[in-house]
Amino acid sequence: MPIDSPALAAALDTALAGQLQMLGAPADTFLKIAAIRNLRVTGDAVSFTAELGFPAARAAHDLQAALKTAACAVPGVARASAQIESRIRTHATQRGVALLPGVKNVIAVASGKGGVGKSTVAANLALALAQEGARVGLLDADIYGPSLPVMMGARGKPESLDGESIEPLVRHGVQLMSIGFLIDDADQAMIWRAPMAVQALDQLLRQTHWQDVDYLIVDTPPGTGDIQLSLAQRAPVTGAVIVTTPQDLALADARKGVTLFQKVGVPILGLVENMAVHVCSQCGHAEHIFGEDGGQRYAAEKHLPYLGALPLALAIRQQTDSGTPTVAAEPEGSHAQAYRAIARRVAIEIAAYPQDHSGRIGGIKVATEQG
Repeated sequence: MPIDSPALAAALDTALAGQLQMLGAPADTFLKIAAIRNLRVTGDAVSFTAELGFPAARAAHDLQAALKTAACAVPGVARASAQIESRIRTHATQRGVALLPGVKNVIAVASGKGGVGKSTVAANLALALAQEGARVGLLDADIYGPSLPVMMGARGKPESLDGESIEPLVRHGVQLMSIGFLIDDADQAMIWRAPMAVQALDQLLRQTHWQDVDYLIVDTPPGTGDIQLSLAQRAPVTGAVIVTTPQDLALADARKGVTLFQKVGVPILGLVENMAVHVCSQCGHAEHIFGEDGGQRYAAEKHLPYLGALPLALAIRQQTDSGTPTVAAEPEGSHAQAYRAIARRVAIEIAAYPQDHSGRIGGIKVATEQG
């Protein structure tokens, strides 16, 4: 029986859309973030490639199986061969801001106030994206209080191979840079006025030899001061992730962070509600110490993507303090899965944004070969 090519294309489209929704992709983003390519029909056999605009290495096996099943359900198809590829592209940023060499997308992780676990979220998002197959960098933009060296368990001085740029350190598969790597005494206070701190940040951004980074996660200091404003105005920020707790006080400051990025034309990728619930390790009782669903309500009010909630857990603190954050320390655990779900949503949001150097991923093209 000859294979009905339009029916095959429609079946693959439907299966791919269903799988993308299971991964957290909004239904209206399908044509922007994925496509079936190189669809070939040879007798009763078909082959094709599913091209994704975001990394999904951990989901590739299930996605491949679902697409092959969909293809073989089409009358006349006896065999199907599917390949999964991720192609992460550079996306549009603020007008007039030069791109960073070696970096495709810059993600600012911000909060309006300290103490909400922003740095822990930034580190685990970087690790989660790396585990999905992306090349990831993590920049500590807190000049006055760098925490990345401790959190990532990274030691040593960055080298300069050409006398002009500095090589990032690598830990847990992520490229790292922090002012903390460049000072001799970990207890040394950076007693700098704002212009000096801003200049130091600019040097860390542009003089680090980032090596083909798909996503550069920038852990910004708390607040809405000079560092945040300079980053938003002078760095090619693809989008910002806002971290808050459900507490009203934290949300009041998170609103300021959202306003800052919106005023300078940086899209808000979404909101993460950290420390959303505490589950007692002894009895299993769940308690909303900082309030319940405040971040989710605020995201709905402002029509922002709600990226997900994270727990207040002793293990997360212990793993971060030990230099091996949760996603690296316990990659199959429930906490790591929550971080990975948020990271995937961030990558999907970016994939749906306009691209700098290419248009929307196209539809299916069928090449028929007689066998």
